[in-house]
Amino acid sequence: MAVLEANKIYKSYGNKFNKQEVLKGIDLQIETGEFVSIMGASGSGKTTLLNVLSSIDRVSSGEIKIEGEEMTSLKEKQLAQFRKEHLGFIFQEYNLLDTLTVKENILLPLSISKTSKKAADEKFAAVANELGIFELKDKYPNEISGGQKQRTSAARAFIHEPSIIFADEPTGALDSKSASDLLNKLSDLNHKRNATIIMVTHDPVAASYCSRVIFIKDGQIYTQLNKGGQSRQTFFKDIMKTQGVLGGVQHEH
Repeated sequence: MAVLEANKIYKSYGNKFNKQEVLKGIDLQIETGEFVSIMGASGSGKTTLLNVLSSIDRVSSGEIKIEGEEMTSLKEKQLAQFRKEHLGFIFQEYNLLDTLTVKENILLPLSISKTSKKAADEKFAAVANELGIFELKDKYPNEISGGQKQRTSAARAFIHEPSIIFADEPTGALDSKSASDLLNKLSDLNHKRNATIIMVTHDPVAASYCSRVIFIKDGQIYTQLNKGGQSRQTFFKDIMKTQGVLGGVQHEH
């Protein structure tokens, strides 16, 4: 079943005298439980697409439905409420609050809902153990590594069991070991919790952890690759080939 449907998505900036069209009629469906990567060269529109799909930014025209809810017709207050209840976010720069402990940062999405302390503690223990950061619960962000910060950010995104988790270059600020640790954990959570994850990345290694990769070029979907029963290594090679044809950024460490 589709958790997200986007039809004829257009996004432009500027005015009628100086208009820049970034997204040019994108159609997209994401199924429940998919782990999808969006790739494309710098300036292709991939981050803009993530921003409009996640309701951080508004489309110029077209419609986006999440869990059957028409996002483009919601007012700002309704959108904010929908985001709190149904969406999770993992950003490249972690977006953790320095004055809160790891546990307090992770529990933030539950603090605005009517979750009891006992239920919140149980949810925290489950997700923190799955991400291997339970023992860091009383530490502050400045006392932990980049990889641990990003896993804290991921735990915060998962804790309220959202319909979709949006990840914007989640491995961008990490070394290769921390990146693979995080991607393995995301992959595990995707399988164990049937969590839907949509990730923007320029890194074919990160994309190879996904079940499907959507390539964007000049504001349109250029092509898609499905992993199917392939190994991650074979899928990585396919992604590299497609990226080469696309003229995208080659793998960077």
